[in-house]
Amino acid sequence: MTVAVVTDSACSLPAELIAAAGVQVVPMWITIGTAQYRDGELSLADVVARLGEGLSTSGPAPGDLAQVVCQADQGQGVVLLTVSRKMSSVYQAALVAAGLAAEEGKKVAVVDTGTAAGAQGLVVLAASKAAQAGLALAEVVAVAERVAASARLVATLPTLDHLARSGRVPGAAAWGARWLGLHSLFEFRGAVVRPLRPVRGRQQALARLVQLWARSATVGRRNGAALHLAALHALDPAAAEELLAQVRRRLLPEEPRMAFSSAFSPVMVAHTGPGLAGLAWWWEVPQDSPA
Repeated sequence: MTVAVVTDSACSLPAELIAAAGVQVVPMWITIGTAQYRDGELSLADVVARLGEGLSTSGPAPGDLAQVVCQADQGQGVVLLTVSRKMSSVYQAALVAAGLAAEEGKKVAVVDTGTAAGAQGLVVLAASKAAQAGLALAEVVAVAERVAASARLVATLPTLDHLARSGRVPGAAAWGARWLGLHSLFEFRGAVVRPLRPVRGRQQALARLVQLWARSATVGRRNGAALHLAALHALDPAAAEELLAQVRRRLLPEEPRMAFSSAFSPVMVAHTGPGLAGLAWWWEVPQDSPA
């Protein structure tokens, strides 16, 4: 038996990785008008097509989380990993769910990853790897917290308007980029969305994301670290593949890495709008390895 790992659908992991990792994913909710849909019930294309109707999102109910947690538990406890509490109410719901599960005799540790999308997904995969290696609940939590503290997520959008309307970036930053006709870039780190210097053109924006990753590679290589990386897109798999290709061209032949591409979850794109592409990564130094 191993520690179970549960997370929410903001993690944006491909179905095959979720299955291989043995992770349980609880869907968030998208509301369009008076209709509610579980994240994943509508395709990403459907969500993007209906952005003009006014979308909102919400996390799973505590009861739903508690039910999944109790079903996932194999007797060694459960790590419940959530999207950043500054982006969603999932973390608070998870705390309530942990209390409900405790009444059923379950041991549940709730971890706010402080991030979202691919970076959250990388934290989830690291926790799963630690669990599958036979680490105890507290040790799996320690791995998740360590990776969450170092994982980075950078992305580009044609405009920050959607994020500005949600209050996640300053409105002036979105207005300035739009007025200048630039592609916006931002980083989500330390639970804060921070606008970066915009650039002209989609290709320059993708190249800038790779440059931001490359700066971290100098430190990672000096420490003998292995790369964990996700290239993300919203209805543009070619952009993710281009990001992966640019990263691979900069990797050393012997450099250990785990890299994959994935679509952003519809619940994430509901806040950012279309045209999103990004990179998430962390460097695993030898002492970070759970096995």
